[in-house]
Amino acid sequence: MTASGASLSRFIGPDGLAVAALPDFARDAAELVRLYRAMLLTRAFDEKAVALQRTGRLGTFAVSLGQEAVSVGVAAGMRAEDVFLPSFREQGGQLWRGVTPLELFLYWGGDERGSDFKGPRQDFPICIPVGSHPPHAVGVAMAFKLRREPRVAVCVLGDGATSKGDFAEAINMAGVWNAPAVFVVNNNRWAISVPLARQTAARSLAQKAVAAGIPGEQVDGNDVVAVRATVERAVERARGGGGPSLVEALTYRLGDHTTADDASRYRDDAEVSPHWAEEPVLRLRRHLTATGAWDRAREEQAIAAAAAAVNADADRYLATPAQPRETIFDFTYAAMPADLDAQRRAALGGA
Repeated sequence: MTASGASLSRFIGPDGLAVAALPDFARDAAELVRLYRAMLLTRAFDEKAVALQRTGRLGTFAVSLGQEAVSVGVAAGMRAEDVFLPSFREQGGQLWRGVTPLELFLYWGGDERGSDFKGPRQDFPICIPVGSHPPHAVGVAMAFKLRREPRVAVCVLGDGATSKGDFAEAINMAGVWNAPAVFVVNNNRWAISVPLARQTAARSLAQKAVAAGIPGEQVDGNDVVAVRATVERAVERARGGGGPSLVEALTYRLGDHTTADDASRYRDDAEVSPHWAEEPVLRLRRHLTATGAWDRAREEQAIAAAAAAVNADADRYLATPAQPRETIFDFTYAAMPADLDAQRRAALGGA
């Protein structure tokens, strides 16, 4: 049970031991290793992105340290034909669904070609504005419903986004229209420098589903098995015509909000330190090791492989020629307005 009084879905505890009968996919050691490697890749990508940003070769970046199980678990609970609508901290889920590190580096480096995914072509690009994409998810879900396509829109947002009107409107209309959508709140307890207690008086964010007339539940966001199982169940419910759901994944932001933030200015080590013992990579590694599916040699090989893949794409990113300056004008309007055309010509040195 959580402080909200709601039951919390969890299969693997912080010590790596199973606390409930594992779902079928989690009884397959190879599948658990796949989830673990995905979280290692996510962490390797984050580390490289921060290094690039600190040396002036990447823009402001949002790390997912301590939250890898949310995005990886969400993506693992989807089918390939579903559509993912991420916020700005779901690189783990994007990588799982086939977005490449190169594409993500390009995006965070200010090159919109990074949003032209070669893999999941209909997945949405990274959403930087807080909470503006839940209404988009309803639109996507309704398109599936009107076309009678058995597909689901899955939207991930932060706890701060649940304080926005866009979120309330989205889950309300999703409920009214019985849209095949799943909304996952990555509750990392901080909306930049604002703690959860100063965002809402609600006992849980899952409770916000009540006003929309849709199911809401909480899951241990540091347990990738629980996240995947919960999201998979909600997605299949939506696919079968059961309507939308709200899932609150309880986790913790171990790092800064972004590379433009200094979290030490508003929280101290005593606040953060206990959460390192609960983080998802350590938790699953403990479980795999306890079950004999993992050891130091495999760990070292997996870390090296993740770093090599990320570094190779970082090199490709750094070697990618910049787009011509006129492209900042070229992809917004089918017919360019006269004022922008004038600006474009001026940028190119014309009259």
